[in-house]
Amino acid sequence: MSTYQKHYPDPTLRTIWGIAKSPELNLSSEDLHAIVTVQTGKDSMRKLTKKEIARVAYVLGQMKDSAKGGRTAHVRTPSVTDNQMKKLRRLCGDAGWEDKRLNGLARHMFQVETVQWLNYQQMSKLIEAVKAITKREAAKGEGLQGDAGREG
Repeated sequence: MSTYQKHYPDPTLRTIWGIAKSPELNLSSEDLHAIVTVQTGKDSMRKLTKKEIARVAYVLGQMKDSAKGGRTAHVRTPSVTDNQMKKLRRLCGDAGWEDKRLNGLARHMFQVETVQWLNYQQMSKLIEAVKAITKREAAKGEGLQGDAGREG
């Protein structure tokens, strides 16, 4: 059992609304619903599972913490370029990766929930990691096909 589970109850929809309406964020209903849709793919907050509620509450908490530090959550310096996003989308499309896998890699490497929150340097590292993974997977696939041909 983690420390969070020992001391805090599970987040609820009320928790999400409380964080969203805090002075640091002061999100509108539309903004909150947009965040929920991006994080869960669902358009109604009432349809969220406990796990999804916890994820949205975590993301909002991260946004609130970054707002407290004097920076806004929407300003990144230097920011990701359109060319970086295009390159990443092209690499992932060629490799057959879905957004879920890409966001999982970003979460593993940089502790962010989605690739849209990366800065320029992080995006460059993510692109290089995707290249290396796809190259390794391609080599592994060729090795398996070559082995199958030798046995027959």
